[in-house]
Amino acid sequence: SIVVHFARYLAKMKSVLSLLLLLTSADAFTTTQNGSVRSTATTTDSFSRTTIVLDASRNKDKIATRSKWAASRGYGVVAASADGGDAGKSVPRLIIAGAPASGKGTQCETIKEKYGVVHLSTGDMLRAAVAAGTDVGKQAKDFMDAGKLVPDEVIIGVVKDRLDESDCVESGWLLDGFPRTPAQAEALADAGVSADCFIFLNVPDDVLVERVVGRRTDPETGKIYHMTFSPPEDEEILARLEQRSDDTEEKVVVRLEEFRANVDAVKGIYKDISVEVDGTKEPEEVAAAIVEAIDSLLM
Repeated sequence: SIVVHFARYLAKMKSVLSLLLLLTSADAFTTTQNGSVRSTATTTDSFSRTTIVLDASRNKDKIATRSKWAASRGYGVVAASADGGDAGKSVPRLIIAGAPASGKGTQCETIKEKYGVVHLSTGDMLRAAVAAGTDVGKQAKDFMDAGKLVPDEVIIGVVKDRLDESDCVESGWLLDGFPRTPAQAEALADAGVSADCFIFLNVPDDVLVERVVGRRTDPETGKIYHMTFSPPEDEEILARLEQRSDDTEEKVVVRLEEFRANVDAVKGIYKDISVEVDGTKEPEEVAAAIVEAIDSLLM
């Protein structure tokens, strides 16, 4: 009996000594970020200074935190690489359409601020491509210099190149008023570009005409006023306001006819991700409806 108890005591002591030896030897090494193990100079006081760096555990925590954040925003799961960087992230890819004076400009600013996406218009993209001297930019410049319309295949090339840039890949994008025609929408799809949400601001033509015809611009500040909805209070500013040459009823009706001729076909192509929003409401109400629609489609 005494022998048995003594043997058990020795076994326990052996386990304790093994644990102490393991902790002491572990204190002499550290794990680097790339996963390799190197010796350290910290070989004393192993109980108070354990220098093993558990990168894998920390990265696991980072992945969990980022995934939780992404899920709360409706963006899906964020994947992280072994060094803590993002390996891939689902980001919003959005298109907004609406007739002239439908309020796209105001809503684009709200969407950009809410989701952090890159706001893109074809005019800005064309000018940037021409200035950068890219291949498609040079092609576009030839047509522009000749006073001709830039053909769809060149515009699609400009758009595709811009969407492949790092800011759009990492943050997502918002195409403002493009594609305008079904041919452009189909060409965009053929180029491998797909969207998560197509937002259409619906405003009746009579309201659009009133919005456009009443617009005035201050030539000194560039600020836009409306003679009915937001006229200037200063009489001096009121006296110098100018109306754009294409902001007449005759010209806006022509622009609306052209828009209506294509928009239904474009909406049909994006019918599975299309959301129609009443653009006659107050800007804050329109913005809230857009955010709700985008979040519902991104989740």
